[in-house]
Amino acid sequence: MVGEGLRPATVIRPSSGWISLGLRDVWAFRELVFLLAWRDVKVRYKQTSLGFGWALIPPVMTMIAFSLVFGGIAKIPTNGVPYPIFSYSGLLPWLYFAAAVNRGGTSLVGNSGLISKVYFPRLIVPVAAVLTPIADFVFSLAVLAGLMLWYGFAPGWGTVALPGFLLLALASALAVSVWLSAVNVKYRDIGFGVPFLIQFGMYLSPLVYPLALVPAKWRLLYSVNPMVGVIEGFRWALLGQARPDFGAMALSIVVVVVLLFSGLVYFKRTERTFVDVV
Repeated sequence: MVGEGLRPATVIRPSSGWISLGLRDVWAFRELVFLLAWRDVKVRYKQTSLGFGWALIPPVMTMIAFSLVFGGIAKIPTNGVPYPIFSYSGLLPWLYFAAAVNRGGTSLVGNSGLISKVYFPRLIVPVAAVLTPIADFVFSLAVLAGLMLWYGFAPGWGTVALPGFLLLALASALAVSVWLSAVNVKYRDIGFGVPFLIQFGMYLSPLVYPLALVPAKWRLLYSVNPMVGVIEGFRWALLGQARPDFGAMALSIVVVVVLLFSGLVYFKRTERTFVDVV
């Protein structure tokens, strides 16, 4: 019988068309996504004496500095919320976003050895990179719970919406990382510019001050920063002290969707050149 005993062959062809994003392939390789993410978590804390304690030191030290300068000296109004809780609740999503973009933006170049030797959907690399800092986020969340217990501050019913805002933070980080990682393959300047852009973005996000302090005429433009809606959402979900600016949240969601879709299209169009350039 013709073909008897022969194994089926798998033929890998480049996708065609502008809208073929290859998301089905990423889902098929989902186990590899979590394997790469878990590998990065283990490598990061391997042979460290404090282990996951390093996930707590940056947000705690930053919160202390913010509380002394902006809460103690500048007296930034927080609508009755203790300033350490106010600043820390904003730092949680921001530090996750910063770590995810730092990792995701340079992830393709950092995994050049793997990319050049083994086939898998390249989109898996930035996806795994933005998942890795979730471990730090979970540990940091425990510190916020301790702060709220110390100050006798009970969370509101909006806490049930917290996973949704975490998902928005993840989507924001992925949208930026997909763009930066693809561009960084050809232009390595991105690796130098990402830390600066993150630091600059911190001042354009309502970390040390509430969104209400931004003049109304500038608030729409200010909310183009997707992390504005994320931080406002986190504070509303965790603190529940004031009605959030749903307009800012809606604009953030629109910006994230546009960034993510356009980034996926660009990534897919340039993916076939990664091995040659990286």
